[in-house]
Amino acid sequence: MKYVGALGKTMALSLSSRSLFTSSNPLPKSLSPLKSAISCFPIRQFSSLFVLYPFKNSTRNRLLRCRNSFSTHVSAAVQEAPAASAADKQTNSDAPNEKMVLPTNESSDGLLRIRHTCAHVMAMAVQKLYPNAKVTIGPWIENGFYYDFDMEPLTDRDLKRIKKEMDRIISRNLPLVREEVSRDEAQRRILSINEPYKIEILESIQEEPITIYHIGDEWWDLCAGPHVETTGKINKKAIELESVAGAYWRGDVKKPMLQRIYGTAWENEDQLKAYLHFKEEAKRRDHRRIGQDLDLFSIQDEAGGGLVFWHPKGAIIRHIIEDTWKKIHMERGYDLLYTPHVAKADLWKISGHLDFYKENMFDQMEIEEELFQLRPMNCPYHVLVYKRQLHSYRDFPIRVAELGTVYRYELSGSLHGLFRVRGFTQDDAHIFCLEDQIKDEIRGVLDLTEEILQQFGFDKYEVNLSTRPEKAVGDDEIWERATSALKDALEDKGWSYQIDDGGGAFYGPKIDLKIEDALGRKWQCSTIQVDFNLPQRFDITYVDSNQERKRPIMIHRAVLGSLERFFGVLIENYAGDFPLWLSPIQARVLPVTDAQLQYCNEVGKTLKASGIRAEVCSGERLPKLIRNAEKQKIPLMAVVGPKEVETQTVTVRSRFAGELGNMSIDEFISRTKTASENRTFL
Repeated sequence: MKYVGALGKTMALSLSSRSLFTSSNPLPKSLSPLKSAISCFPIRQFSSLFVLYPFKNSTRNRLLRCRNSFSTHVSAAVQEAPAASAADKQTNSDAPNEKMVLPTNESSDGLLRIRHTCAHVMAMAVQKLYPNAKVTIGPWIENGFYYDFDMEPLTDRDLKRIKKEMDRIISRNLPLVREEVSRDEAQRRILSINEPYKIEILESIQEEPITIYHIGDEWWDLCAGPHVETTGKINKKAIELESVAGAYWRGDVKKPMLQRIYGTAWENEDQLKAYLHFKEEAKRRDHRRIGQDLDLFSIQDEAGGGLVFWHPKGAIIRHIIEDTWKKIHMERGYDLLYTPHVAKADLWKISGHLDFYKENMFDQMEIEEELFQLRPMNCPYHVLVYKRQLHSYRDFPIRVAELGTVYRYELSGSLHGLFRVRGFTQDDAHIFCLEDQIKDEIRGVLDLTEEILQQFGFDKYEVNLSTRPEKAVGDDEIWERATSALKDALEDKGWSYQIDDGGGAFYGPKIDLKIEDALGRKWQCSTIQVDFNLPQRFDITYVDSNQERKRPIMIHRAVLGSLERFFGVLIENYAGDFPLWLSPIQARVLPVTDAQLQYCNEVGKTLKASGIRAEVCSGERLPKLIRNAEKQKIPLMAVVGPKEVETQTVTVRSRFAGELGNMSIDEFISRTKTASENRTFL
């Protein structure tokens, strides 16, 4: 089965064939009571499954029969089995299995018109119910629309009233009529209805004549369109008002706080239902909730917003990410750096950050009558490392990389879990090279990017190449050569890409890469940027074959973007169900009774000594220990009863492959390590 997500990308739904263990023997006729205790917990499907549409009962039953197959007789005993959870019962319900394609604003002009018209209908409804409300702007957005109002605070109950009024307007099938007026006439009309924000909007419109759209003869708005012909073209059952939030006018904290109402609109009811399923699944995967449930990280009010505390389990995952990153970089010829978190403010004047980036930087601090600055970027430090000695053309390319923590000022209202923070660690690297080396170096970065992202399960990308903007440093010739080198590298790689004409940085062209997660959402992570600016600002040079001083090309690049944000994406991609190699706790050892606790502790120590991240849990009845391990998404459980102590074995259950039977400690270690080393996604 396939589902085409909100961004129009197809995601295949299939069980993973890459389980840690397989079990080929038929189910024994007689099983110990332990089987009853542990079989009631469902196998978790491969974590990239999109669960808008669960399996049919017949399919699920086949999976359950496969899950319950044992390779050996389970010997540990247990007195009781927990009941199936509500979530498991819900999974048994029938659900549609047809392929649903959700259109986008880009793929459906009709949908875009519906959403834009819905914003107007909502504004009309609001002003009918709240005559003192002042309108501002109301655009369409990715999954719907919003409109900002200067009015009293709204509640969810108010949204229901507004939706009912919208339904009445839609049912009246009012025409939407376009009118062209002069600027003076538009201003006269706006003043007559006392809409001050519309005056400001009118002043920002450069085109003539001014266009107005009317809904019947009762309401109008400054607008360029497009819209549907009549409100009756909107399916009122395919619309939902989702939320209300505060938003500053023009995004300026010094201006009034407005009430922003978000809505979603689709062509039909089925599309709305599919979108709401998608939204619910995204909510289930929210990294903030999962991070708290699994005790991975926190943001402490006492320390300040946007500053991340990595808890032991989250820190283990970070350690794995960093080790993977460092290993690949050193294999690819990068030298690792560590640089300071602060520097003299003059450094940021030279780099230009104080001129172009000051609003995103923390205030300076004075130390012994000198001003220092928390670093917002790592690049100037890497330039200083390059500049410490004179280089020859024979030295190139020079590649340096750093997991460098930077600090950027963000408004408290814009902070969002791990996705928008004030302190984060960039996986930063810079390449200093000759002009004729650009293509090969970019290709090398693309290969490295692909290798790292695939390690973490991401193999679908959206690639954009951004070209020279109107204001830029560097002459036309060098821009043309650099842009051609980026194109050649992408084509040599065989990746399709889109051109963002004029979207490059002022200092050079760039490639941006967005990864696609299990829900088909796109996340900006990797970026490759050619820089003609910093080499000039810091006056860095090399000696060419003619003993003349020349300026090298500098390439900025990041693969993960930042560890914090990438970790948040990982959590949501896997819904916290990390593959074995990435899981902070790979195995949990569980005694049937406290009589087996000493042996469990010995097993735990042996597993840890072998490099397996394991822990022993006790103090509860076995069904609850198993249930707790399930809630904590532990990949493997090693259950120990009297028979296991006697035979010096464990009975193993995989979260993804089901019951695996009884095995020796050495066999358990060998299989676990093999799967972990092979990056098996369970």
